[in-house]
Amino acid sequence: MNVRKLALVALLTVAQAASAIPVFAESATQAPAGTAINPAAANTVSSASPEATASATAITGTVSPTPTASPAPATVPSPSSTAEGSPAAEQPGATPDPSASNSPSATPQPSAIPAPIPASVAGTGQLVLMMNSNKMYLNGVQYLAGQPMAVKNGVSNVAIRAMVERVGLKLTYNGATKETIVMKDGNELRFKLNSKIYTVNGKATTMKGPAYQYKNTFMVPLTSITQALGIPYTVDYVQKRVILTLQSKPKASFTVQPTEIYAGETTVNYTTSSTALNGTTIVDEHWEGRQDIFAEPGNYTVSYSVMDSNGQWSDPYSVTINVLKPNQPPVAMFTTNKDEYKMGEPITLTNTSYDPDGDPLTESWSNRALAFFNPGPLAIQLTVTDSHGLSNTFEKTINITNEVMYTEQEFNKLFVPLGDIYPINGSEILNWNRISYTAVSEPVTLIRSNSPEKVFSEGIVYQDTAMGDTRLMLHHRNSTSSNMKIYIIATNDNMYPATITTQRSGFGGPLNIPTATGKRSIETYFQSILTGSAYSNVILQPGESKAVLTTINNVTIKPDQVVSLMSDVFSDYPVKYSVIMIDAAKDPLQALPSLAYLDRDGVHNRGTYPDANRIITVTDPVGATPSRLVLGDNNSDPNIPGTDAIMGTVASNAGNFGVVYKITLTRVAPNTLITLNPRGGTYQGPLLVNGSIVQAPNTGTVNAPNQNSVVYRTGNVEQTVEIMFSPASGNNLPINLLFMPLPAQKAQ
Repeated sequence: MNVRKLALVALLTVAQAASAIPVFAESATQAPAGTAINPAAANTVSSASPEATASATAITGTVSPTPTASPAPATVPSPSSTAEGSPAAEQPGATPDPSASNSPSATPQPSAIPAPIPASVAGTGQLVLMMNSNKMYLNGVQYLAGQPMAVKNGVSNVAIRAMVERVGLKLTYNGATKETIVMKDGNELRFKLNSKIYTVNGKATTMKGPAYQYKNTFMVPLTSITQALGIPYTVDYVQKRVILTLQSKPKASFTVQPTEIYAGETTVNYTTSSTALNGTTIVDEHWEGRQDIFAEPGNYTVSYSVMDSNGQWSDPYSVTINVLKPNQPPVAMFTTNKDEYKMGEPITLTNTSYDPDGDPLTESWSNRALAFFNPGPLAIQLTVTDSHGLSNTFEKTINITNEVMYTEQEFNKLFVPLGDIYPINGSEILNWNRISYTAVSEPVTLIRSNSPEKVFSEGIVYQDTAMGDTRLMLHHRNSTSSNMKIYIIATNDNMYPATITTQRSGFGGPLNIPTATGKRSIETYFQSILTGSAYSNVILQPGESKAVLTTINNVTIKPDQVVSLMSDVFSDYPVKYSVIMIDAAKDPLQALPSLAYLDRDGVHNRGTYPDANRIITVTDPVGATPSRLVLGDNNSDPNIPGTDAIMGTVASNAGNFGVVYKITLTRVAPNTLITLNPRGGTYQGPLLVNGSIVQAPNTGTVNAPNQNSVVYRTGNVEQTVEIMFSPASGNNLPINLLFMPLPAQKAQ
């Protein structure tokens, strides 16, 4: 045979081998993005020696006989070994034998014939699947699948169990959905018998061919696994094999604590969380740049690598650590506008403390006052503390002379800040004149739900129907042992849609302090008046029920916690409002029909009250002499009468909680002080004074009867003062608004 004939024989041989596996011409184009299928590389094998591959560790718990240390080279299957469903034309032909040449002169020299390379030879972390064979090799170790890799209708199919076990995946079967499930690193593949559709993380994907069962072996298209999991592969036509490159490197990872690290001070803790793949274990590690204590500030990169039991090193995992300068203690400092003061002379203190690192500071004063009323030297002390707990203290001594500028009572009236408290003789106040005024009401329907205040079980705490301007005021404590929620369910029992417009709304809680929740609800109610932030519409269809004013049911009320709400709404048709408390996990609309009405507690109040806005107008001059305006005493300011809609009995709104007082004082004298003085017990709650919210008091509570909280001071001219007040739930009524002349100010 001449050289030309020899070349022709070789060409026909290669063509025959290629035609036996037409699927891989299509499969190779479907490799994951970024995976190049190099024909030249596809016809080569790894240079790893058989000895190196034989030493690799096989995955435990897998199928087939014990792997041999020196697997034999794969042989070319004969036509009789045709896979199930594959036409004989797809089988590779016999490999031509060079020694069979009829022309010795044309026979290539033995030195030109490369030594046979075992089909099992591949790189570390590569899985070799033999075409039309049930043999597979991982790191040179042979395994046997339940069925050979088979070509069916032009698609290469593999035994899924053997394949995924080699790749290091988890395979399960869901009998309910009749799906075979493959899991790896959070990715999920689901296959169904005789279906071309499989799901990848819930997304349906079409395969080139259906999954099928053959001799109790579940077979799926090879590319369904490689594409979904991003496993690159090449086709070696010479050795008749597919080489899958598995991720075999271990992964290194670590975290650093604490989050703030200071040079020369902080001991750094490194917590590793590395993983090994394909049944290997971590056997070694390597650090670069690691220090337990960094001596100097700056940015440091620390890298960490691990080696597995196959001798493979991970890629380095790096963390940049920002090492801060050592924390500096703060510097406490303040100044006074003078070094010597008269008794009752205002003292101006200016805090000039700072932190070198810019940390926020908390301050603590000792012997600080707005003025002093006893002569002698006085040491004022300030301690500041940074966010890391370092503190510094500064002290300054001032001198108080024997000369008097203001008495303590005079000073308090003139200089105590708005919202702060100063003492007063409560018994004297009873002798002050009561201010004369006219009072009218506005038609606002108040639905007050405050009894039982302590709710011991699920149920309807109050329910009634209202139309037009309506105010809902709630104040309840969860006295059960479970987490609860309060809902306001609005029901439209009319034949037409009803619109509920929320105009103003305030909410407080959940807290364990009843007075604080009441204070917060009134404060946020006043804020919504100033900002309009609560405005919204809800439409109820005929027969429909909805939860409204949902701020209250957006919170879970733990045992012994209290919530307060006060909201103004308007409805164009009558709406039934049901205030319910139920377990936090329950659906209120489903629970409502089966809830029982709860009894009153006999102490607190509930009911429906018309005319819940009280308009008070004072036209006489006030402030020139001490006088008072009494609110919530059920005498000069009587309780609003109403009805307990659940019991059908008469009710009286004790304390007038939920009533909004709109007070206009048309002629307040120049230099007048207005304060709030509680008479029924402790009180805390805001007022809206000339459009500004004033707390009474800023912190804590005002105690009856010998304390009062500063509300307002007029200037040097007569003026009108408008005050909006509503009693804060959880507090005590009545209260007095006191009006008194200010002392004349003196030059300092």
